Amino acid sequence: MPKLLFVDVETTGLEAKDRICELALIVQDGEETIATSSLCKSPKKIGSAAMALHHITNESIKDALPCTKTAVYTLMEEQNKEENVLIAHNVRFDLGMLEKEGFDVRLKIVDTLRCIKALIPECEQFSLQFLRYELGLYKDETAAAQELDITLCSHRALSDALHLKLLYEHLLHCASLEELIRISSKPVLLQKLPFGKYGGRYIEEITEIDPAYLHWMMGNIEDMDEDLAFSVAHHLGLDG
Repeated sequence: MPKLLFVDVETTGLEAKDRICELALIVQDGEETIATSSLCKSPKKIGSAAMALHHITNESIKDALPCTKTAVYTLMEEQNKEENVLIAHNVRFDLGMLEKEGFDVRLKIVDTLRCIKALIPECEQFSLQFLRYELGLYKDETAAAQELDITLCSHRALSDALHLKLLYEHLLHCASLEELIRISSKPVLLQKLPFGKYGGRYIEEITEIDPAYLHWMMGNIEDMDEDLAFSVAHHLGLDG
């Protein structure tokens, strides 16, 4: 049976130069589960917008170890094997940040964000905190947190890793682990635009009423979400 690694990071910001300031990991090995996290000293200062979200300050990480020197990172490296599975919500972001710390992923991947989009597309939003309430994960969080000695606190890495684990367990009612790995490996075809002046409307409908807007999106939105880019291109007939 593979070990499951539930990973979450908090960062100094969202730009390319930003780095990890907190790393959390929950390792599930059959019936045994380990939960751990650490603040990380970053070469990049934490921005005010990031501090307002996770409340980690530059003073609080001043005496912390660099990410690669933490016990959490060491444990991740020890479990970084092809038979194990890394699980994250928007895994491209977490892996992108970990790659800056030299982490070369060898694990199988489950992206709960992509799996939710594919399996429960009727959700109005797909953020972890929205899904916490939309899917009723909060009903089990207190008992789960007490079992693993985790303090519930939104936008802190270990608390979010716990909600990630609860989300994964919810997804197992919809698909097997193998199916979740397969879904995570390729773009998901979205039916609706998630934002903009046509946010919430069907992409197929927009191709009829305002295809120029979709072409504008393709040409002007830098670093567009992979699923959205795939979906817009598909509905415009640009993927053939």
